[in-house]
Amino acid sequence: MNKQDHLSKIMAALMDQDREATNAAVDEALGDGVPPMDILNEGLAAGLQELGVLFAEEEVYLPELLLAAEITTEIMKRLQSKFQADETKIKKRGTVLLATVEGDVHDIGKSLVGMIMNASGYNIIDAGKDVPNKKMIELVKEIHPDIVGLSSLLSTTMPAQQEFIEMAKEAGLRDQIKIIVGGAPVSRDWANKIGADGYAEDASGTVVEADMLLGRK
Repeated sequence: MNKQDHLSKIMAALMDQDREATNAAVDEALGDGVPPMDILNEGLAAGLQELGVLFAEEEVYLPELLLAAEITTEIMKRLQSKFQADETKIKKRGTVLLATVEGDVHDIGKSLVGMIMNASGYNIIDAGKDVPNKKMIELVKEIHPDIVGLSSLLSTTMPAQQEFIEMAKEAGLRDQIKIIVGGAPVSRDWANKIGADGYAEDASGTVVEADMLLGRK
């Protein structure tokens, strides 16, 4: 079986929320030499993202999405040692503070971003969901992250991203951090409008954007 067939099998099993089949497909792929990062990005993340689209179209429901996210998290923990032992020796790239903005309790996408960025060498601090901007400012002062990632799945919570940027300016922190915004209703035009440094459409894209902002690539 070639790499793409392995990844398609992982993606299909995850989309069926079949824990046993997904784990078996991952083990089979690893046994055939498929890189762990490809399994995460092109198998698990791709499956979750596709489920997210189906969820938005009301073709699958929240419990199904949550179960798939749970399976992904479990496998991610299992793969962690593989990432650490990977011969490519991933270098630490920086610290990222992630949060879903105040008023928004969706965190599957944000959690997936954290998983993939962590696997790519970033130190991730996940502040959780429905996080007030005041709390985020306190965390920036305490942690001194290189990047702050703000997620909004609801268009009604998008203004909180803009508010954080204004608060960071008022606190004298704006020039110390790079800010990336994302979420289903968010666009690059919105990111530019509010003065964010970057925008990412999906989890894999966040790594690319972060690398670019920090001059890693």
